[in-house]
Amino acid sequence: MRPERGFALVAALFVMVIVAVVVVTMSRLSVTQNASLDLAIQQARAYQAARAGLEWGLHQLMAESNTTGVCPAGNVSLAGSGLSEFSVSLVCVKLPCAAATCAQTYTEGIRTFNLYRLTATAHNGSPDSRVDYAWRRLEVMVEK
Repeated sequence: MRPERGFALVAALFVMVIVAVVVVTMSRLSVTQNASLDLAIQQARAYQAARAGLEWGLHQLMAESNTTGVCPAGNVSLAGSGLSEFSVSLVCVKLPCAAATCAQTYTEGIRTFNLYRLTATAHNGSPDSRVDYAWRRLEVMVEK
C-alpha cells in the first residue's frame, strides 16, 4: 500500500484562503474607518464654520455702533481661513415677530431690551456633488 500524498497541499490551500479572507476583511474595515473619520472631520469643520457665522452675527448685532438693533443677515465670507470651502448663511429675526423690522420690546424693571434669534447654516457644496458633504445649523437667542 502506498502512503497517501497531497494532504499537506490541501491544508496549505485552506490556510491561504483563510489568510486571504482575513486580509480582504481588514482592508475593507480600514477603508470604512477612514471614510467615517473623513466625514467626522468635515462635520466638525461645518460646526466650526456655522459657529464662526454666529459669532460674526453676534458681533455685528452687539456692536456699539448698532444703536438701532439692526439684524445682521446674509452670507458670511470665510475667505482666507481654513473653512473657506464652506458657505455660511446667517438669518436674524427680532422676536416675537416674524420679520426683522418688528418694534416689540420687553421691559424688566427699569431695563428695556429686545430679543433676537440668529441662525447660521454652513455647508460645503451639495449632497449630490460631494462624497464628504457636511451641513450644520446653529441657533442662538440673545437680548440687547
